[in-house]
Amino acid sequence: MAQSIPTGASAAVLKPSEPMPDFAVSVEGPNFEQDISLQQLLDSYKRIGFQANSLGQAIDIVNKMRKWRLSEEPIGADESDEYLDPDVRANTKCNVFLGYTSNLISSGLREIILYLVKHKHISAIVTTAGGIEEDFIKCIGKTYLADFSLDGADLRKRGMNRIGNLIVPNDNYCKFEDWLTPILDAMLVEQKATGQVWTPSSFIRRLGKEIDNEESVYYWAYKNDIPVFCPALTDGSLGDMMYFHSFKNPGLVVDIVQDIRNINELSRKSRKAGMIILGGGVCKHQIANAMLIRNGADYSVYINTGQEFDGSDSGARPDEAVSWGKIRAGSESVKVYADATLVFPLLVAATFAKPTPSE
Repeated sequence: MAQSIPTGASAAVLKPSEPMPDFAVSVEGPNFEQDISLQQLLDSYKRIGFQANSLGQAIDIVNKMRKWRLSEEPIGADESDEYLDPDVRANTKCNVFLGYTSNLISSGLREIILYLVKHKHISAIVTTAGGIEEDFIKCIGKTYLADFSLDGADLRKRGMNRIGNLIVPNDNYCKFEDWLTPILDAMLVEQKATGQVWTPSSFIRRLGKEIDNEESVYYWAYKNDIPVFCPALTDGSLGDMMYFHSFKNPGLVVDIVQDIRNINELSRKSRKAGMIILGGGVCKHQIANAMLIRNGADYSVYINTGQEFDGSDSGARPDEAVSWGKIRAGSESVKVYADATLVFPLLVAATFAKPTPSE
């Protein structure tokens, strides 16, 4: 015998929806029934959802960084004479600050970062000590693919250093010391002769000059006059070598105070500033803190796997940086929760590897 559906159950299950706004975007994935190019595939990410959607947003934000010119902005009443010339305004671009952790130079992302530096797509770099030394070490010896599960004690006996699923023979670091020590000697002689101490950025610039190798990220940073900041310069093999050098030939001074002024002034004087940060820690916060000097970045892209439940800056979402004035309220920002080795090549393929959007 038919019975009526209980009213409460029906109302709970069949609750009517409000109409979707006109600007709502429906979910839709790529159609592999048709031939599809890499660019078309990447364009489709914006409608897939979850982290694919975040990557799609990151692509849009980076392309806006690339496209922006001061000529798009109205001339303010207090505009300096330097920026009144139409040609100057048309050629004043967004300064892009790139940050990354050391493991990404150890990985194959090094070649992608080199491409960005070689072609002057970025204005400044912030990384860690490993992010500096591993670039030079790769010019001296190879890093090899391995496995996450290799036994640490066995590797130690064999003189093999593991970085995730990569292996760096310890001989590479011995060769690095042989290359670096005479440079440190020469830098100390120059410091004593001129009275001018080194900063991390001038130190790295000198090494980029000395390596004289087009396979080096920092060779191209030297060639293109792109500053590389490393506030934790001693936290790695470079620190080990400077430690040994302090016994054999003491006196070398590296001044981090001058570099904090340098990066903060670069940020402050940027007419538009964007952050692309791969990973967390020092490289993330040093850039974000420099953005505070100008009341926040205009464009921000984070790519990392950090979570915010432990209160770490590494895991913090962009909105936390807004509260500190490190990202401007109302500006465009996104965090992609992903391993940078997976998504950064795709991001670059959809942005810097293409002609500038305005071209």
